[in-house]
Amino acid sequence: MSESETEPESRPLGPNVRQTAAEMATGDRTDTLLQTDGLVKRFGGFTATDDVDFGVAEGELRCLIGPNGAGKSTLLKLVTGTYEASEGHIYYDGHDITDLEPHERVQRGISMKFQVPSVYGDLSVRENARLPIQRFADGAERRERVDRAIEAAGLTGYEHVDASALSHGQQQQLEIGMAASLEPDLLLLDEPVAGLDVAEREAIAERVTRLNEEEGIAFVVIEHDTDFVASIADEVTVLHNGEIFLEGPIDEVKADPAVQRIYLGEEE
Repeated sequence: MSESETEPESRPLGPNVRQTAAEMATGDRTDTLLQTDGLVKRFGGFTATDDVDFGVAEGELRCLIGPNGAGKSTLLKLVTGTYEASEGHIYYDGHDITDLEPHERVQRGISMKFQVPSVYGDLSVRENARLPIQRFADGAERRERVDRAIEAAGLTGYEHVDASALSHGQQQQLEIGMAASLEPDLLLLDEPVAGLDVAEREAIAERVTRLNEEEGIAFVVIEHDTDFVASIADEVTVLHNGEIFLEGPIDEVKADPAVQRIYLGEEE
């Protein structure tokens, strides 16, 4: 990388001011919140993501689709810092976060809900909702934030119910509410409706779109259910063999013959 790409510049921006690569990719002069650049992750001799350039705009709701093993979960774990990148860079909100620890990325505004709910079954809904909030708020502010998290999860009236007594869908909603309570700018969801019935899927779709539209949270959602994707997504990115295969509106993606054949299991 050249000096002009890496050297920070402290004076006011002007036509000849040098900027870092992170500023050029995701800084104040662009609507892009997240951008990966040539992102590679290898596990031994297996390449899970291969030269991925993936971007998300501020306030966008984007879905990732593709068959098992396409690299979708790996990509999100690279963004959160769960995995270290083998090559490439991750830019977020004007900063290169490639080498930051996961908790530092959370502090910068990135939150994630993994595929399997990780709520504490022996704690009540309210106690679960309080866990992420108690680290940065107390007193009246904490109570207000907990109330909002429970409302965002659609679980008002369930405050004192043990999480183990909730349905799988309600547990998913609770964890989404908990992740959103950190007030992230970007929330990553890994298959949030897997194993849910139609009503539960509709409830999750309503929660996600509400948080996106009312709170301005940008989302990246991994999901196999293309009907669910169509109900929430602005844009869709298709991954195949660790590479970006196609990007565009869901209707165009679903109509693409290669997508139908390779990803949706239909004949061309």
